[in-house]
Amino acid sequence: MEAKDLDVQVTAEAVAISGERRSQTKTEDKGITRSEFRYGSFRRVIPLPARVQNDSVQAEYKNGVLNLTLPKAEAEKNRVVKVELS
Repeated sequence: MEAKDLDVQVTAEAVAISGERRSQTKTEDKGITRSEFRYGSFRRVIPLPARVQNDSVQAEYKNGVLNLTLPKAEAEKNRVVKVELS
């Protein structure tokens, strides 16, 4: 796949990745032509454990690997939870 075939959308709570694979092969042997076409679309939604700043997301796609950098929202970084003792 190439980067142009992917669509990545990030909200504060989830990452949605969708795309379409296309493949075509054509072989000729002794006057016989054989063509194969493969098509398939996919969509994955990945919930995030903490809220992120979706306007500061960075993405890199290299050698078939998608790498997303998702900075946490400021409210999540400094969140303190009080635990009641019994």
